[in-house]
Amino acid sequence: MALVTGASSGIGEATAKRLAREGAAVAIAARRTDRLEALGGEIADAGGTALPIEVDLAQREQAEGAVARTVEELGRLDVLVNNAGVMLLGPILEAPVEEWEQMIEVNLRGLMYASKAAIPHLLEAAEGERGVADIVSISSVAGRIARRGSGVYNATKFGVGAFSESLRQEVTRRHLRVSLVEPGAVATELQGHNRPEVKESIEKRFEDMEILQAEDIADAIGYVVTRPRHVAVNEILVRPTEQEQ
Repeated sequence: MALVTGASSGIGEATAKRLAREGAAVAIAARRTDRLEALGGEIADAGGTALPIEVDLAQREQAEGAVARTVEELGRLDVLVNNAGVMLLGPILEAPVEEWEQMIEVNLRGLMYASKAAIPHLLEAAEGERGVADIVSISSVAGRIARRGSGVYNATKFGVGAFSESLRQEVTRRHLRVSLVEPGAVATELQGHNRPEVKESIEKRFEDMEILQAEDIADAIGYVVTRPRHVAVNEILVRPTEQEQ
């Protein structure tokens, strides 16, 4: 049983479909209920099980509620995919502070809230038939390399890496695997939330590059969570072949 956050589009949507194909019942969580219902119907039509959950992960009570509902309705929780996030780029000197707050709330706090709520259930599942459980958090190449124009986004993704590694050390002997998947440039809606001038700059940077598709990252996540019990893939960096940084 899996819970995928940010499941209404992009990497989250592709991951939910991939895990459903692997036989998992999937709770799909996001704010856009219409898209969740459509995705749930698609998974059901393909023979899978999907549980749409409307949630704003920046609200701790809602994050906790999403985990609780997943366990209540699906029976247990084996896999948490922390995918929900926002990327609002631009120079630090010119950026609206509200954009910083949004990234910190979703990329860091929301991820931490969901993880904290899920850990007891994942540890319990690791003692069951499968013998292992997984937290997979979607970071970014921006969690490894700081670049001009993405300072606060960098800070949140570096934070995801630090949180994940510390947590990994706490729970790994209990067979709860904690992993990072770090995409480079991916064709998703993430860039579209930026201010027009920033969006134009992003598009120009990658206009001559064959970038990744959401399914490429879903494949990486699927690989991580289907390894044998004794194998933990703690980190995967996936760039387009043509991307230098």
